[in-house]
This record gives sequence, C-alpha cells and structure tokens, in this order.
Amino acid sequence: MDKHRCGWCIGDPLYEAYHDEEWGVPVYDDDTLFEFLILETFQAGLSWITVLRKRENFRKAFDDFDYKTIANYNQDKIDELLQDEGIIRNKLKVNATVTNAQAFMKIQDEFGSFSKYIWDFVDGEPIQNSFEDYKKAPANTPLSNTISKDLKKRGFKFVGTTVIYAHMQATGMVNDHEVSCFRYNEV
Repeated sequence: MDKHRCGWCIGDPLYEAYHDEEWGVPVYDDDTLFEFLILETFQAGLSWITVLRKRENFRKAFDDFDYKTIANYNQDKIDELLQDEGIIRNKLKVNATVTNAQAFMKIQDEFGSFSKYIWDFVDGEPIQNSFEDYKKAPANTPLSNTISKDLKKRGFKFVGTTVIYAHMQATGMVNDHEVSCFRYNEV
C-alpha cells in the first residue's frame, strides 16, 4: 500500500523524495540552515521545484553553500555566477547571497550560532500545526513577519515573510505536513 503524502509533492519523484526525507525535519545545524536560506531566497517568486531541480548546480556554484567563502566573494566571482546557466541568474539574488552570508556570520558572533538565534523564535521546539489539506497552510504568519523584520534589520535581503515561512516549513520550525501524511507524526 502506498503511503499518503502531502498533496503538493505528488507526481514528481524528486519532489516526493525531498518531501519524504527532508521537508519539515527539524534542522539545527548552521550549514544546513544556511543552505535552505539561500535556496529559499532564490525561490522567491518561483516554484520550489524549479530550485530543487537546480540544487546541485547551486551547491557547486556556491562552494557547497560555505557561508564563510561566500561572504568573501568578489565582483569577479559574482560575475561568474551571473553567467552560470545551471543556477537562477538573478543579479539581486546573487548579491543578496553574499550579503546574507556576511549577516549570517554576524548573527553567529552575537548568538553563538544561527541555529540558536532562529530556533529561539519558537523556544527551540517545532510548532505543530494540524492541516487536513496543505492548501490550508498559510503563506506567512505573524511569527514569520517578526522573523523577517528582524532579519532585514540585521541586513539580510530577500527574506520577506513568505520566504521565511517557507524556510520555517522546510527546516522543521513548523510542522505543516497534512495530518494524514505519513511524515506528520515522524517529524
């Protein structure tokens, strides 16, 4: 018998694997949190599957999502990225990635880790929602508004409230699996 999955991922093997293995699993390590933040930034205005299909290209282009390296990208590297057909070549988003890497490290300096900073917004525990249909999940919440404003205040770019809520879903800060989904109780 097939497992019931959230409706948004059905029909694409890459989407289903991402759903089954990663989406909604609480992430507490800074490296993975940064990767998701960058991918969510590039997803702004696009579908997640578009970014997911380019994920390995992003990994290669952005030095395995090493924020310490990215924070030091110069204009030559940025120009090289803007020529890379394997990624989303949006000048504002590429520049934002460098800016966000720098801001990410400032948060690490202040809080000890980005994980501590971001998870403090939910007291270190995922918010458990109970949606019957994924379409009932919000695009943003008052909490994602608060986090978005705080990140912007700290110099981050492309971190609007919808991007932040998607980040919260992806990294397990909120469990938005459908209650009938086999992953709902697992995460």
